[in-house]
Amino acid sequence: MKVGDIDVARIGLGTNRLAKTRENIAFIKSAVAAGVQMIDTAHSYTGGQSEETIGEALSPFPEGCIVATKGGGGGGAGRGRPEVLRAELEESLRRLKTDSIALYYLHRVDLETPIEESLAAIKDYQDRGMVRHIGISQVDIEQIERARRVVPIAAVQNHYNLSERKYEGVVDYCAAEGIVFVPFFPLRGNAGAALGEIAGRHRTTTQQITLAWLLRRSPAILPIPGTLSLDHMSENLAALNIELTDAEFESLR
Repeated sequence: MKVGDIDVARIGLGTNRLAKTRENIAFIKSAVAAGVQMIDTAHSYTGGQSEETIGEALSPFPEGCIVATKGGGGGGAGRGRPEVLRAELEESLRRLKTDSIALYYLHRVDLETPIEESLAAIKDYQDRGMVRHIGISQVDIEQIERARRVVPIAAVQNHYNLSERKYEGVVDYCAAEGIVFVPFFPLRGNAGAALGEIAGRHRTTTQQITLAWLLRRSPAILPIPGTLSLDHMSENLAALNIELTDAEFESLR
């Protein structure tokens, strides 16, 4: 699938628990070598160590590998103010050891700052070539449409999985509009006994079936399951090859 103008595999890697250790630097290198093309982080993850680890492991970033990060999150009103976003974006560039971020999200819409003002600050970096594509996170359709009047939106990252289905309409909107939908916490959902039965038939894990369901749910979906294990990451990528029947898909839906 395409994120903006960049082709990537449809399963990425979440790094919200990534601390800066020698083992984790090696893990990130191995993940990319194994075929991960989308690595998701944020300014707030592990106090900045997630971004630092990725920068140490990958800079300069390989061709065809997207490192996506976020700013304006971390809780508390006022986090979406332009001056806060500019400071966080500058720090993310330094931590990642790059002069351009492939995909930069507004992590949360700030209750005190109009989304238009927050995105205008990020757009300034895009205009200067320091951000390639822009995304937004935990938003509804009305907020996406407001955002798109400021800047093209390449990706939307919302909480979505087998159990958390609040954003069904956003998934379909993104598919219709050519926007990538990135579900976070994609593996936390549960579909009861049916999930285990289907995994048994396919001789896979329930996590792999969960990812296969998400991939089948919409062509716009690109899950980013988080792990610090190369074995688990390889299992996640193998879900790309699982084809659910119509009956299996509907039984989980």
